[in-house]
Amino acid sequence: MKISLMILSAALAFSSGAFAADSTTLRLGIDPTYPPMDSKAPDGSFKGFDVDLGNEICKRIHARCQWVELEFSGMIPALQARKIDAILSSMAITEKREQQILFSSKLFQFKSRLIARQGSALAGSLNALAGKAIGVQSGTQFEGYALKNWAPLGVHVVAYKSQEEVFADLENGRLDGALLGSVEADYGFLRTPAGKGFAFVGEPLSMGDRGVGIGLRKDETAVQASINEAIASMRKDGTYAQIAKKYFDFDPYGN
Repeated sequence: MKISLMILSAALAFSSGAFAADSTTLRLGIDPTYPPMDSKAPDGSFKGFDVDLGNEICKRIHARCQWVELEFSGMIPALQARKIDAILSSMAITEKREQQILFSSKLFQFKSRLIARQGSALAGSLNALAGKAIGVQSGTQFEGYALKNWAPLGVHVVAYKSQEEVFADLENGRLDGALLGSVEADYGFLRTPAGKGFAFVGEPLSMGDRGVGIGLRKDETAVQASINEAIASMRKDGTYAQIAKKYFDFDPYGN
């Protein structure tokens, strides 16, 4: 039986900083189209760096993670409508989002990159962006960045519901390039058979975010404190590093 996040908050608040003693369910929104952070296994289960971090955090706050599949652009509305209790799907901490929701402390932080087919006009320089079609996932900071900085230069910014759709149209030639997180671009596309013949373009870009965190409703400060304590303990005891080594050959925390 699910216990509401309000009850979980109360339990955590009365625990004087310790994790709750009773078990509850935490419904976490996820868009499983962003490997290696978020993806879906053949059996329908969710996997990825976000998922492993989330399951470990739930373990430490004595909750059960229930992963709820959503389109990324619908995450914050679903959270505010109480259809989910938290967002754990590589959501960057930005000033705009902080006006709407509360975030946990940082989980990891990556730069962003543009990718394009090797030998294309874009392969030489970002100066060739004008008139090109660049794919982004709808609702992401990449969409916001491209619309603000590239659309005025004549770039056609094309938004998709999922990152998989962006990759598909990049591969079949409907897009000239795609903008996304550097790790997701590298591990989720460039290192796969579909990414053969594609490469990064230009230098890494900063979106102005403060890394990725777990999104919560504004009034869930007790849950935020408990999650932050769990993240800090994972970093301290080496569990975070152990999880990260399953996916990366570097520290994704982004010091």
